[in-house]
Amino acid sequence: MSHLKQITIMANIFKAFADPTRLRLIRLLASNMEEKLCVVDLAKKLDISQPAASQHIKVLKNINILYAQNERPRIYYYINLVEFKKQKAMLDQLYELAFKKCAQGGQCEKCPFRDECDDVK
Repeated sequence: MSHLKQITIMANIFKAFADPTRLRLIRLLASNMEEKLCVVDLAKKLDISQPAASQHIKVLKNINILYAQNERPRIYYYINLVEFKKQKAMLDQLYELAFKKCAQGGQCEKCPFRDECDDVK
């Protein structure tokens, strides 16, 4: 994966995590993985409206951190542990790279090696 694509993915993850309610939603689902929770349950536990809960769920599904299981008449939501661990690994890599000096002075837009940069692999 190219450095710029990885940065874009991480920016989208940070945007999704930037809302305190979404962080509470992640914690609620992650700490209750054996419990079936639908949007009505989540809204009630988070003390928000059902439409607000649906919007937060949509944002988290867009970064693949949640998945839905349809059990008519309800849809239950769960943490996607595989994706969550991948995103954590990307964050760990980003943290490590933050302290590594760029051979091109950080000028990624102008760098002729940006797609195969050894500093970010």
